[in-house]
Amino acid sequence: MFIMKKISALVPVLCLVLLMVSCGPTLQVTSDYDHSANFSNYKTFRIVKLEQQVQALNQLNQNRIIEAVRNEMKSKGFTETEDADLLVNIVTILKDEKQLTANTYGYGGGYRPYAWGGGYSSTTVNVENYKNGSLIVEVADGKTKNLLWEGIGNRDIDSPSSNPDQAIKDAVKMIMASFPPGMTKKK
Repeated sequence: MFIMKKISALVPVLCLVLLMVSCGPTLQVTSDYDHSANFSNYKTFRIVKLEQQVQALNQLNQNRIIEAVRNEMKSKGFTETEDADLLVNIVTILKDEKQLTANTYGYGGGYRPYAWGGGYSSTTVNVENYKNGSLIVEVADGKTKNLLWEGIGNRDIDSPSSNPDQAIKDAVKMIMASFPPGMTKKK
């Protein structure tokens, strides 16, 4: 009976911890495309480059990103070739950011006989440093070089991932979920 009481007392605490862990920063994904493009006409792709802006990624993460994009394109039925219908460009942006939070505490003055009494206030400013990361996948027509589709994933990065292989695969999969637009998996 005593053990049951202890376990039932721990359940709310465990639920709160699980909720806090699951509410971490998430990947914000947006995409856009040329609505006049007929994506069923495209069969092949080539990754043209990985462009890095502001801060460079290490070579391991660069390779992980390229491989994840390559695998997503292949899983959607596209074939990789040098003379490709689609050109895929990958852009990463990693910036140091700061967030300022100001909190003011205090009380106001009041009327006292024959005078107005002053109040007191105090402001505390907190500075939080974090990295803001964006991964952009651009798909262009191989002949005209016109942009056909773009997917962007943005996230505040608190710390390095314990499993970067899986984290990058998951991020690329989320970013490319809407590619090609209007089509399910190519046959």
